[in-house]
Amino acid sequence: MAADLLFGKKPPSSTGTTAAVQRYQQQNVTNNNTSAAQSCGSWQGLYPTIRERNSVMFNNEMMADVHFVVGPPGGTQRVPGHKYVLAVGSSVFHAMFYGELAEDQEEIRIPDVEPPSFLAMLKYIYCDEIDLCADTVLATLYAAKKYIVPHLARACVSFLETSLSARNACVLLSQSCLFEEPDLTQRCWEVIDAQAELALRSEGFCDIDAQTLESILLRETLNAKEMVVFEAALNWAEAECQRRELPPTIENKRLVLDKAIYLIRIPTMALEDFANGAAQSGVLTLTETNDIFLWYTASNKPELLFCSKPRKGLAPQRCHRFQSCAYRSNQWRYRGRCDSIQFAVDKRIFIAGFGLYGSSCGSAEYSAKIELKRQGVAMAQRVIKYFSDGSSSTFPVWFDYPVQIEPDTFYTASVVLDGNELSYFGQEGMTEVQCGKVTFQFQCSSDSTNGTGVQGGQIPELIFYA
Repeated sequence: MAADLLFGKKPPSSTGTTAAVQRYQQQNVTNNNTSAAQSCGSWQGLYPTIRERNSVMFNNEMMADVHFVVGPPGGTQRVPGHKYVLAVGSSVFHAMFYGELAEDQEEIRIPDVEPPSFLAMLKYIYCDEIDLCADTVLATLYAAKKYIVPHLARACVSFLETSLSARNACVLLSQSCLFEEPDLTQRCWEVIDAQAELALRSEGFCDIDAQTLESILLRETLNAKEMVVFEAALNWAEAECQRRELPPTIENKRLVLDKAIYLIRIPTMALEDFANGAAQSGVLTLTETNDIFLWYTASNKPELLFCSKPRKGLAPQRCHRFQSCAYRSNQWRYRGRCDSIQFAVDKRIFIAGFGLYGSSCGSAEYSAKIELKRQGVAMAQRVIKYFSDGSSSTFPVWFDYPVQIEPDTFYTASVVLDGNELSYFGQEGMTEVQCGKVTFQFQCSSDSTNGTGVQGGQIPELIFYA
């Protein structure tokens, strides 16, 4: 799995760190290039600024007055250090070397930090450079928190926010709570709520701890079918059995789920989903299964330990980019050509679908191929049919899953329509639209071959979660 730490459970652990170690070994090559100058005492003249001269001492034995043995047994690396530089960069190092309880140790063991992450922290302290990668960023955040290097910690959090997606949001939620980073926690919840089904089906979901599992199952705004929630909980239970070295039997899955199973809102499933899925899973007791069937069908419903109130989910918002719409005979035809528009936003959102016009000549059915692209690369596409009733209203068409949209980047929304050729079309288009706390900007797309642009045409609405 790529970027092990982004999907792992414990921040200190890291397995894919060879490349990171090599980067820091390359620093030694630079240091060795000055070895001749160092031997004759003239190396200082090679570097005009104090920052550059200080950087030479990074991971350098010259004048080192302390050494660290970093990493777990069997994976240690001996790292040279300079007490003064370290104490200037970290209050923990200052207390360790110059505080009232300072000990005069020539070698300090640090078994809970991986060497690449420790070196990344030292590189920031010595060189004022931030060198982060997906493999080690969580472990670097752990080191920055442990040694109280706040600027590096904030950089790690920013890196994690930038790389946040449905596949790693659940793991990062767990870690953000551990590291007490409320802003990152909130960002994780935004992704999990909007792309709940993708997050629940990700490999990372199975790596979370039991407390994080319960917080997700409790979530009122999860935008997911309850059958998906149930299947995700079973997948987590199987992984938890392996962690506890238990056979992944039905009984053990129920055992490790414990009371969390009652946080799954099984009675809110469609009856067919329950009958073909949860009822036959074996995880529910016979009494629970019978009672839930009675709850679906009987007028005198039994009391259940499961919550029977559906989750609220997220309410979709609509960005309407036209101030009016119209129709004229022979004015707007499709003939398999593409209508397209480019847009950008000022904060992260999730595009769920488009609102499209329908026929101006009475009720009609359309086939629509909708697509969302970033820099020419398709992020989502779907072929879907929808029915229009002859009114000038817009009709929603949805992607399979909401698509994460990053701020300050232009995306291309496209649709190819097949159906009644005469349709409504938008007029008086706006280049900027404010929707709640989100600002949309629109510009014409070169992909548009059917006349749609900023001022008029098709794709009147973008449907999104924020």
